[in-house]
Amino acid sequence: MNRMETLSGSLLGKDVKPRASTLTAVTDQAGMLAVKVGGSLFSDKSIEGSLDLVAIGHYARVIADLHRSNSGRLVFISGGGAIGHAALRDIKDSDPFGCLPLNKALADVRWAWAQALAREGIKVLPLQLGAMSILSEDGTFSVQTDTVRKVLELGALPILSGDSVPAHDGSLHGISSDRVPQFLFRALGVPLRVVSLTDVPGVLLDGPNGGRTLDYVNPLQPEPAYKALWANSEWDTTGGFRTKVEALVDCASAGVECFILKGSTQEKDYRFLFSPHTQWPSRIRRTRIALPKEGM
Repeated sequence: MNRMETLSGSLLGKDVKPRASTLTAVTDQAGMLAVKVGGSLFSDKSIEGSLDLVAIGHYARVIADLHRSNSGRLVFISGGGAIGHAALRDIKDSDPFGCLPLNKALADVRWAWAQALAREGIKVLPLQLGAMSILSEDGTFSVQTDTVRKVLELGALPILSGDSVPAHDGSLHGISSDRVPQFLFRALGVPLRVVSLTDVPGVLLDGPNGGRTLDYVNPLQPEPAYKALWANSEWDTTGGFRTKVEALVDCASAGVECFILKGSTQEKDYRFLFSPHTQWPSRIRRTRIALPKEGM
């Protein structure tokens, strides 16, 4: 497994294959909810050190509202934005600890969120992914579950992101924030719902500026989603949208219900994310990735 797997555009160097032995039927209601705010919503990856504190403040209010109404059932995931991507640029693959700068970079991003959420009166704890997991030889996470569960039991909001994660061979791997849900479903189990807020309303069928969204992806047959993906931006060091889709397909094949939808500073109430998706406001376009309801 390449230490710079996040640069390859693929989680494991190949398409994710569903793990039939772990298939579980999904439920309509979210038990646990993980919400990721993508870096493109609060940072311009083409500008070094870009961090939009106004945007972070808006989404912090949204996340705070979700937490207050569902304490103990919400985990927050932050994208890396320009700061995270810059930390992985120009890394030498010959250095087994070359991606260590990602550790500090994403700790800084998590701290910006912690400050914004604390201003909303929310008790939070930023957590380091690399201190709670090890990458197995096949690229999957071997996880320590106690920390996240205890933070939730205390009524606090865990803040997670990508990180430098140790691997079985003693090297460090730069892990995209898009892969954090793969850690979470192993740490928390299912039912779990993952919502990834991005700058697009899902997997677009007609290119970056298109208007047609792929409404549903069966993780057992994900090829239509992969065919719709387009080339990454030159500023992206973590595989872009493909990494996101592959990670969510992997989660969905284990029974996690996953969504990709467009985040907006105009949207002030996201409490519908805990409701059955059939009850979401009609204006909310999204791509849903989940096992068929009838199961296998």
